[in-house]
Amino acid sequence: MKPTTLTAGVAPSVCRCLLPLVLIVTTARAQASAPFAQLDRADTTSGYLARLLINEVPFPGERAYESEAKSQAAMLQILWVLESRIRLIPNGYQQQHVAGVRSTNIIDVITGTGGRRQCEGFYRDAQGRFVTAPRVEERLDYLLKIANTGSKPGRFAGLLNYAQGLARAYVKTGIQGADRYAGLTRVGPVQVTGRAYSWMTDVDSYHPGGNFVSIPADEEGSLGGNRFFTLRKTPK
Repeated sequence: MKPTTLTAGVAPSVCRCLLPLVLIVTTARAQASAPFAQLDRADTTSGYLARLLINEVPFPGERAYESEAKSQAAMLQILWVLESRIRLIPNGYQQQHVAGVRSTNIIDVITGTGGRRQCEGFYRDAQGRFVTAPRVEERLDYLLKIANTGSKPGRFAGLLNYAQGLARAYVKTGIQGADRYAGLTRVGPVQVTGRAYSWMTDVDSYHPGGNFVSIPADEEGSLGGNRFFTLRKTPK
């Protein structure tokens, strides 16, 4: 009679039981180590656009921050300004007069051409590559560090991911969400075109000049630390 070997029949079943457990633990660790927020590379259109949206609005703890919803709304309206400067130039105007460029490329609309910058901190270098100023990347690194600290995603991760989601969707299928200024026809006694064609930090002394008209607070022209501007219906 052959001796009984307990391990002969047990070992294979133990291995079969351990394998799913190892996979579960490995997956859980991978999920736990995944960042709550991350951005596309800066040399991609979606990554560069996301950086602009993030740069232009306040985050928790910064001056002019009101809420996550307000900062998200401002991001969307900034994207609408860029889209309007490309495809929705009103009658009586030419694109280069409104946007400072003649192009259907959103990167050109962000950076400007011929050395004339449209968005501070966003430009093309001597080789024509679209780049950001060091201060933009320093703040972004700071925001990402906060967003990816802790046990669960918070407001910082929410805002960063919202910006990147907007940018990716725009590059893939176009702008998502309504333009809150599209139906604007009058600001005080001035007839206007509707839509916003410029934005600046919401300080009274800041104004793009020319035919731009400040959208008042009662029309939600002050949003996420920015003041938005439409155009006179009839250019001066």
